[in-house]
Amino acid sequence: MEPVELQERAWIEVDLSALEANLRLLQKMAKGEVIPVLKADAYGHGALPLARFLEGKGVGRFAVATLAEGRALREGGVKGEVLLLGSLHPLEAEAALRWGLTPTLSTLEAAQALAARARALGLTPRAHLKVDTGMNRVGFPWEKAKDALLAVEALGIRVEGVYTHLATAGEDEAFVEVQRSRFQRVREALGEGYFYHLENSHGLLLHGGENVRVGLALYGLIPGFSLKPILRLLARPTLVKQLGPGDRVGYGGEYVARGGEWLLTLPVGYADGLPRGAVRFVKGPEGGLYPVAGRISMDQTTVLSPGPLPLEAVLEVLSPDFGPTGLCAWAEARGTIPYEVAVHLSRRFPRVYRYGEEVWEVLN
Repeated sequence: MEPVELQERAWIEVDLSALEANLRLLQKMAKGEVIPVLKADAYGHGALPLARFLEGKGVGRFAVATLAEGRALREGGVKGEVLLLGSLHPLEAEAALRWGLTPTLSTLEAAQALAARARALGLTPRAHLKVDTGMNRVGFPWEKAKDALLAVEALGIRVEGVYTHLATAGEDEAFVEVQRSRFQRVREALGEGYFYHLENSHGLLLHGGENVRVGLALYGLIPGFSLKPILRLLARPTLVKQLGPGDRVGYGGEYVARGGEWLLTLPVGYADGLPRGAVRFVKGPEGGLYPVAGRISMDQTTVLSPGPLPLEAVLEVLSPDFGPTGLCAWAEARGTIPYEVAVHLSRRFPRVYRYGEEVWEVLN
């Protein structure tokens, strides 16, 4: 994928072709519907552009975390169902109704508020019911799912879906099976006629599933399943210089030059989401690895180049692969998950969305 020629010092590119390939792969694996999870700005990839693109590819349902995220999709023209994950707060009931969002109910208080505001507005309330099968964050207790459903439906709310969330997929498979067994008992108690969804990315990839909610897999951040990361961060040097013997670089002067090295200053730093101590290399224009020299600063990073480069040169700070400059490598070096790194990528970068050779959208 060739970089877009922008008049920018640094920018992010998102590969929509790779996104579509990931989606189709996941759809082949699922027996039912694949629901893209777009919370936290699609984990740093850009929720609205991805939602608009995916809707054009036939996706009719999305999931977000908050009311503001759902409203942003509606204001951006997204027509499909937008499911609010988590648990509706009673104070959010009217806004959810006005914006045509599908709330998740896990308390009777929220259900009562939703029903009351719907009556006042002359609307028919719709919702999904969350049941807690062992994660203990939100949801009605799975043993009381039937009572909860009857109580919610008695308020005039049309319950369209029922779901739970796996706590240990990809980690503790024995407990996954405990949750699956509990959710199956919920299904048997409630009967057919509801849209049931259970699996997340790891659950689908490891075991298959029916209706699934995917984020990590959709963005290609799980190695080993032919999925492709879709995001990269590019930057041009703002300074190119040759170091002398004993020259020290950056805060603390941790890098001490032997003399003759070429140093590039890139206009990206930890304020932009580069984790200090985890970013060890960037890719040069020819694909070689350039080591980071010294500490990463808030807004700048210094790297060693095998030779002088023009200021117009483009380097790949974050790569769409599983190598040492990829999100997974950054996350592993930090002892965390790729999601945590992705959501902290700076919003001050312009974002370019590409579909093959076509520039599909640019957000500045």
